[in-house]
Amino acid sequence: MKKALVRTEYKFPGQVSVYHGKVRDVYNIRNEILVMVATDRISAFDAVLPEGIPCKGQMLNQLAAKFLDATADICPNWKLAVPDPMVTVGIRCEGFPVEMIVRAYLCGSAWRAYRNGAREICGVQLPDGMKENQKFPEPVITPTTKAALGAHDENISRDDILKKRLVSEADYAVIEKYTLDLFRRGTEIAAARGLILVDTKYEFGHRDGKIYLIDEIHTPDSSRYFYREGYEERFAKGEPQRQLSKEFVREWLMENGFRGEAGQTAPAMTPEIVESISNRYIELFEQITGETFVKAGADDLLRRIENRVTAYLG
Repeated sequence: MKKALVRTEYKFPGQVSVYHGKVRDVYNIRNEILVMVATDRISAFDAVLPEGIPCKGQMLNQLAAKFLDATADICPNWKLAVPDPMVTVGIRCEGFPVEMIVRAYLCGSAWRAYRNGAREICGVQLPDGMKENQKFPEPVITPTTKAALGAHDENISRDDILKKRLVSEADYAVIEKYTLDLFRRGTEIAAARGLILVDTKYEFGHRDGKIYLIDEIHTPDSSRYFYREGYEERFAKGEPQRQLSKEFVREWLMENGFRGEAGQTAPAMTPEIVESISNRYIELFEQITGETFVKAGADDLLRRIENRVTAYLG
């Protein structure tokens, strides 16, 4: 397997600061633009896992760039350029402290809460009698707070967001509309490739009075996809759906006693597990784009990225 890139420490021209997130290293250039390096780190349950996943950063970065381009007519986004397969450069925005999660099906953490008796999630009322992976009549928005590294995101309702003044009512109306419109477009793109966009998250920011879509969109780190073929039959039989998302990583962790809770340590990741995760990410890229994934050169990733970003900034 190709070597994974798990950390960067650059000093780019005009660099003001650097932030090492869960999976991205973000460089602030002159407080005007951001250089976002998509590393091969992987996180689950808000924890960074011990091994990097080769090709993950490249795949996520390229897929996110495609979706940002494919939705630019819906709302402005932060992307300016992709100088390297693992790097996006874009407009530096002040991020809103919430993530807009939109769900079309009852699954994942929402299903686990529902199964345990919850009938309200983020202020959204859910009916009794629903089954795992059942489609909602209409997509629902279940926001979370935007947690710092090492902390857990918390569910929050629209009313509480406004009450705590995390987002103004006017701005929330805009990002709520953007969220549903983006999800509709993502659903259409997925359907054309034989997939169902089950749920996803969007992050927004603002600069100079304008709201932008920021970060990645519609990738397996931020989204869940089912294969459309066989969905109805599997649902009717109560069988697990064939899916392309990070949920299989969460399930593997739970099977090995890890849920990101205090005192827990992530299980060791064997080369076989690492390779299987890498292959699943590539599978989604190829399925959603209809293109063959071409691995970028593996030699000296750090220097390659540095040279290309420096040339762009110059």
